[in-house]
Parts: sequence; structure tokens; C-alpha cells
Amino acid sequence: MAVTVLIGAQWGDEGKGKIIDVLSEKADMVVRFQGGNNAGHTVKIGAEKYVLHLVPSGILNPNTVCVIGNGVVVDPVALLKEIDELEMRGIRTKDRLFVSDRAHVVFPQHKLLDECMENMGGTQKIGTTKRGIGPAYGGKVERHGIRFCDFIDAGMDCIQPVLDKLDMQFSLYKIQPPLREEFIEEYRQAIVRLKPYIRDVVEVVHEALAKNKDILFEGAQGTMLDVDFGTYPYVTSSNTVAGGACTGSGIPPAKINKVIGVVKAYTTRVGEGPFPTELKDDIGKLLGAKGAEFGATTGRPRRCGWFDAVVTRYACKINGFDYLAVTKLDVLDSLDTIKLCVAYEYNGKKYESVPASAIVLEKCKPIYEEMPGWKCETSSITNYANLPQQAKNYVRRICELTGAPLGILSVGPGRENTLRIGL
Repeated sequence: MAVTVLIGAQWGDEGKGKIIDVLSEKADMVVRFQGGNNAGHTVKIGAEKYVLHLVPSGILNPNTVCVIGNGVVVDPVALLKEIDELEMRGIRTKDRLFVSDRAHVVFPQHKLLDECMENMGGTQKIGTTKRGIGPAYGGKVERHGIRFCDFIDAGMDCIQPVLDKLDMQFSLYKIQPPLREEFIEEYRQAIVRLKPYIRDVVEVVHEALAKNKDILFEGAQGTMLDVDFGTYPYVTSSNTVAGGACTGSGIPPAKINKVIGVVKAYTTRVGEGPFPTELKDDIGKLLGAKGAEFGATTGRPRRCGWFDAVVTRYACKINGFDYLAVTKLDVLDSLDTIKLCVAYEYNGKKYESVPASAIVLEKCKPIYEEMPGWKCETSSITNYANLPQQAKNYVRRICELTGAPLGILSVGPGRENTLRIGL
């Protein structure tokens, strides 16, 4: 039995969905443990492309059971839409997808509050997806959230006091809250349809442990968006690091056997916040165009930059990566010279780890190493040994700077473009 946690080592969008899809071929269970439908995992299978937001990527492998843990905040209407789309495309979810009865529910009030807070944030916009994730987690922490078990035990009446509290917040923004009669019936029907999927996920996961099943935990977003360890306040509202797998599902820490870090061969970021290696020149545009760098959830263009080893080294310390899965190496195929950020400099001080202050990080200048590019196409290569030497040197340098060995290398979007190294 192996219990593996897969984590994004940058600002999200590292290609976790594809790596999960590849690994879940041999996994009995895949578990989402944090975030909500602000996440977007894209998987390409042949000519088919799937974009998943709440349902774990393992659903695309027919023998894999998928679990949405208690650490996820769930919009039931959005989840049903995703389930229906999968079923229409021939992907069976019944008896394969389970949702924690302890997971908190996202309401229309949460989404409107999210939008209000973002639009009235002045100069400090976060870049939220406006899916209501932050306010839903806020209600959870303030102890007036609603979980799926509350609906099952008390029915729709249980939400009225919570909606009263949420509606009071709209007076701050001088706008009217969503009309309850416009969504309560839709939510009631959604909960009825979702009831067969709702389970005590702690029991589901521990039953799999008892049967020595292979379990894969799927992180959303990335380490630098973690609410505690990321570039606060430009972060998400949950713990995206490996430790979140325990609090978001009920898996004991001692049961985790392996942690995998997913990194792009360059760096991207969606939304606001510091990004030391960001490129606003033709190379940045090339990376964005060739890498199809648009957010899977929002469609917003991603900011692109050189690989930041400071960020990935920091992520390695926090998560304890056993190995790295490096994605999108092929995006760099045409470059003459490639840079890697090995440290930062600000006000005469050298930083080899990420400073806590976003204000300081915003002012940090990257210190670069340069390496020659390989100037040839890599996406058709199916064996690591056949890669150009310069490409192997570049990937090897990423691993040296990060402190974790290479385990998987992706040179294209498809399952067939995935090279396993020493696994």
C-alpha cells in the first residue's frame, strides 16, 4: 500500500491535473483535500480535453474511486454541473465519487461577498476567482458555516440563520443580498441529487487504508498560495501544502509514504501579488503563447517568468518532496538561452529563501544563472535518455537547486508525453 500526496510547488497551474491523471492509473483512490471550484485541473486524453474543478482528476481512470474531503468547500450546483458533464461524456461517477458530509457548502451570498470584497479592495486586489471560496472558509472559521451533514439531518431550515448573518454583511457594501427564493429551491434540488454521493469520508479513507489500497491525495493551487506559507495576503484561503492532506481528509500523518512536488520548467502566476522572475517582454509572451497560459477556471492570462529556484526550494522544505514532476519542458524548446533564478537581492541583502513579507518580495531582484537552450523539439521524445544533453542539464540543475530528485518529466499535454525517471 502507498499513500502519496501531490502538491504544486509554485503559484498553482503547474500541471497537477495531468500528473494526477497519469499516477491515478495505478491508484485505487484519489482524494481532494482543500480548495473549491476556484481550482482548475486540465487533463488531455487523446483528442479529448477535460477541465475539472471539484471532482478529482482520477475520475478519468475508470477503476479509481474519487473523494472530496472535508477540507474542500463545495458549491453543490457547480458540483452537479461538473458531474452531469462527465456523465454526458461517458465518465461514470455513481459509486465512484464520494463527498464528505463534513464539507462546507458555498452559497450565492459567499460568491457575491467575494466579488464585493475584491472590487472594493482598493489598490490591494487579491485576484480572487470570485467563486465564494474565501467567504465560505471565513464562515467555517467563524463557526456559522453549513455542512452537508446539516442539510441531511435538519433539512433546508438549517440555512436560514446562516443566511441572516451573511445578509447582514451586505450592508457594508450598500447592496442588496441575493434573493433567497431565487436559489433555495435550486439548492434543495441539488442536495437531493447529491445525497447518494455524500459519505463519512473519514470512514471511506480509513477503510481503504485497512485494505492496503493505493491512495493519492490531489492538492489544488500551489505552495505559494498557501494561506500560511504563501505570499500573504495574495493567497488562497486554505492550506495547499502537504500537511493540509491530513486536516482536509482525516488521514494520519504517519500513513503518508511519499510527497511529490509538481513544478513547471518555468514559472507562472495568475492574479495579483509579487512575482520576482516575471517577464514582461517578448520571451514572456512566447512562454504564454506556447504554453497556452490561461487560467483553467477564470480564463485569465497567466503571468510568465523564468524558473524560480528560491520558490521551489522553499516549497521543498515545507512539503518534504520525495521527488519532482517537472512539466512543460517543451515550451522552452526554441530558446537560445534559459535563465534560472538562484537567489534574490534587496537593499544589499541576499535572500536564498522566500521572505515572509510580500512588500519585501515585491522589491526583490532575481539573481540569475544562464544555461544554453537545446533548440530542438522535445515533445515527441518518449525516453529520457534521448533528450538533448542541454535539456537534461537544465532539468538536472532544477533538481540540484531545489534539493529533490527528478521522478517525472512532461514534454507535452498528453498522457503519452510523460517520461518516468527511475520510478
